[in-house]
Amino acid sequence: MTMAFDFDVTVVGAGAVGLACGRALAKRGLTVLVLEKEGHIGQGVSSRNSEVIHGGLYYPTGSLKARFCVEGRRALYAFLESHKIDYRKCGKLVVATEEGEVEHIEQIFQQAKTNGVEGLEHLTGAQARAMEPALNAHAAILSPESGLFASHDYMLALQGEIEDAGGSVVLSTPFERAELLPGGGFTIVAGGEGGATLTTRLLVTAPGLQAQHVAALIEGFPADRIPAGHFGKGVYFRLTGKAPFDRLIYPPPIAGALGTHYRKDLGGQAVFGPDLVYVETEDYSVDPAKAEEFARYIRRFWPGLPDGALTPDYAGIRPKLHGPGEPQPDFQLRGAEDHGIDGLMALFGIESPGLTSSLAIGEAVAERLVDQGS
Repeated sequence: MTMAFDFDVTVVGAGAVGLACGRALAKRGLTVLVLEKEGHIGQGVSSRNSEVIHGGLYYPTGSLKARFCVEGRRALYAFLESHKIDYRKCGKLVVATEEGEVEHIEQIFQQAKTNGVEGLEHLTGAQARAMEPALNAHAAILSPESGLFASHDYMLALQGEIEDAGGSVVLSTPFERAELLPGGGFTIVAGGEGGATLTTRLLVTAPGLQAQHVAALIEGFPADRIPAGHFGKGVYFRLTGKAPFDRLIYPPPIAGALGTHYRKDLGGQAVFGPDLVYVETEDYSVDPAKAEEFARYIRRFWPGLPDGALTPDYAGIRPKLHGPGEPQPDFQLRGAEDHGIDGLMALFGIESPGLTSSLAIGEAVAERLVDQGS
């Protein structure tokens, strides 16, 4: 006798990636429940980032990041257009501010070509300055496919598609544990006001910073298959005054991240960030004293930054799988072949470019859980 489940699939986490997973599964005709511990969707990693649509330049050949960023970006522009969500395909300049950085940006150019990024151009310093006269550039790469978008409106649209398909996004309801059912599937215990116990055939965990914690709450998940997690904090500063550039401006990446970059947000204001500091707790404070450090870095590509023009803005924390000085690993989508639990897909290390990649990640999760029947 086949058991009747309350839901075909339960997704833990209503950030961009969890919602994209829910949407992809709902599109396949499954009944979907998304559990979110916060009182609103997208309150974690998804709401504390640059809202940049990444072209897919940097990521190693054959990696999930390279594949999902390019696929996700193409799908994202189409989604934003069809849902009339605000975005701006402003393009990005990756800038060598001196001769010693030229080789580095050339490596980025070649990697981007390998990754299938469209429309890339080499620019001389003069060509880059013709586009952005305030820029200090010895040479640059133009990525015309990069842009910005209204990420919260995007997440609301994902939620809407889940609900239109008969699914539910339940807020203020933390995941407490999952127990394995004898014939397959899971019993889920959720907290919040009143709490709830339900059954589900499939389970997807996409809770961002809490990925390791949630995995440990699943009965039978091998502890040695839960990767070590680290909190990578980055802060942002906003410019007082007129935005100096129309395009995204990126210096060469730093170890472990893309580094402090520039964007003119959709409201027309200039924002710089993030930096990268490893922290032990979810601390979202911004130290105003960091403005001097930011100013020194920014003046490498914008010598005209006025004194005292930076004001503290906000901070984000990314779920990193590498610590200081360690190589940056790939996204991890761990299925039964990894942890031995049928019907479970556990996501780890979904940091940048996770927002750009979200639709592609959702499709990959649905393909592996449903289309391939794993």
